[in-house]
Amino acid sequence: MSGPKLNRRQFTALAGAAALSPALSTRVSADAHADTIRIGWVGPRSGPLGIFGEADPWLSEVLKANHADGVTIGGRTYGIEVILVDTQSDPVRASQETRDLINGQAPDIVIASSTPETTNPVADACEAAGVPSITSIAPWESFFFGRGGRPGERSFNWTFHFSFGAGDFAPLYEDGWGKIETNRRVGMLVPNDADGNAIRAGLFPALEARGFEIFDAGPYENMSSDFSNQINYFKQNGVDIVNAFPFPPDFPVFWRQAAQLGLAQEVKIMQMAKAGLFAAEMEALGPLGYGLCTGAYWHRDFPTRSPATGLTSAQLATGFEEAIGKQWTQQAGAQAAVLDVTMAALVASGNPKDKGAVAGALGSLTAETAVGTVDFANGPMPGIATTPLVNCQWVRAEDGPYEFDLRITANALAPNVPISAELQPYRIGG
Repeated sequence: MSGPKLNRRQFTALAGAAALSPALSTRVSADAHADTIRIGWVGPRSGPLGIFGEADPWLSEVLKANHADGVTIGGRTYGIEVILVDTQSDPVRASQETRDLINGQAPDIVIASSTPETTNPVADACEAAGVPSITSIAPWESFFFGRGGRPGERSFNWTFHFSFGAGDFAPLYEDGWGKIETNRRVGMLVPNDADGNAIRAGLFPALEARGFEIFDAGPYENMSSDFSNQINYFKQNGVDIVNAFPFPPDFPVFWRQAAQLGLAQEVKIMQMAKAGLFAAEMEALGPLGYGLCTGAYWHRDFPTRSPATGLTSAQLATGFEEAIGKQWTQQAGAQAAVLDVTMAALVASGNPKDKGAVAGALGSLTAETAVGTVDFANGPMPGIATTPLVNCQWVRAEDGPYEFDLRITANALAPNVPISAELQPYRIGG
């Protein structure tokens, strides 16, 4: 699938990033300027969540190229340095690496994303150290309440988060699942972790209020190898819909077993979150992947642009494919949005070296990003901003070099994003 052409500066950034390994902690050097803004970027670039960090080294280079002449803030010009840190998908390591980053590298701001296992320990470390942080791609309830936030109060002075919420899934699914006829019986596969706790507290009652009947298979531990009990439970209760929130490596285990035990042949909708976001996951499943559904917090068809990178959504997707050599992923736009908010906050602060000024700017910041408008002034809680989701279905690609295509099937939460396909009932082989 082709996209808009890139200019010379953008192309140079893509070529330079191709040699970077997303599995390694990498320091991206800055050009020599009077002063340098140091951005610490903590994320999972190896381990079971490593796929979430594939775009980060490339985006660091694109950010640097787009600001090759520096960024002028408060009448002073600054260079940009990005320090990439790998959590190895471990929350304990995320906390320790963030503390080491702050103590050893003295970043002006820290950014992180991709599941509460990353965002929460990073934010806690930054809050304790008095360093402003921006996080994303974890349900905001998991971030805010999972860290002890109190409704209506400014519970955190230094840590800011923007993302979809667990409360968004109910209207998203009602819109998406309503496209085909089902018995509205939903089997829920939800792990015993921060995401799982937020989903149980928020999504279950919200779906029931919309007339869905919930069949909870019970909490399970991440990286499980046997889902036969959950599968048999869903079969016994005749669910037409299965909704799962597993770690990416867990879903193929579950779905292959579901096919072996006959569940995959019975359900009409297999909906995923956290897993199922990436084409590589579908390719590993082969014919079992056609027809699976997932929410998308960013898509190449978003009618948006990333100011920090200078790229439209379509260019972000194309640039990722050219630089990384893989099919575009949601992280290309989502991580660009983290950089968009970061740069907007630094500029709004008037002094990016003043941590208090940066945190103060974030409290009321409104920024245009690759995922849409991020508005901290009107979020559900102090320090929180929300962004939309669309529902999608993985289908067999009609042309191009890739096996799968991600089509948008429902957009109730983002009506400005175009629908590209009608939802089809799940059938093995597509």
